[in-house]
Amino acid sequence: MRYVKPFICLFLTIVLTGCIAEDYDFTPPTVTLMETDSVDSVELTETNIDWHGENGKAMEKETKEVVDFAREQKELTFPSGQQVDVLFDSEDFAVEELRAFLWLGNEKWQLDLDEGRSITFPRGKGSYVLEVDLQTDRGNAQYVGNIVIQ
Repeated sequence: MRYVKPFICLFLTIVLTGCIAEDYDFTPPTVTLMETDSVDSVELTETNIDWHGENGKAMEKETKEVVDFAREQKELTFPSGQQVDVLFDSEDFAVEELRAFLWLGNEKWQLDLDEGRSITFPRGKGSYVLEVDLQTDRGNAQYVGNIVIQ
């Protein structure tokens, strides 16, 4: 009888531990831009998505006119020459490639992305479209922002 209580406690602990499970979100991450010297952040908008979660569910979204779509989004204002960090709300995937581009009219420039995932906006004032392309082991995701540089 002396060993029954500890055995029952141990048995219940093991059984209840198996009931605790985490619910993982296998959707693409939300991408935000945060000014390097600030706590302010803004969220970019998902455009083209081809994402596959571990649970076998696939998420696909296609936007044909990405630049036009981005220009319809809320304006995100930054000072000229501002450095911003590209942040993910989750990272349960392996990043294979991360690239950032700025569109001015029909011209597209690739921005330098450093090891800390920071980009620096140009000094030229105006309205731009920011495009962030993420390639991972779970698929691809594209994000855009309607950027105004003052």
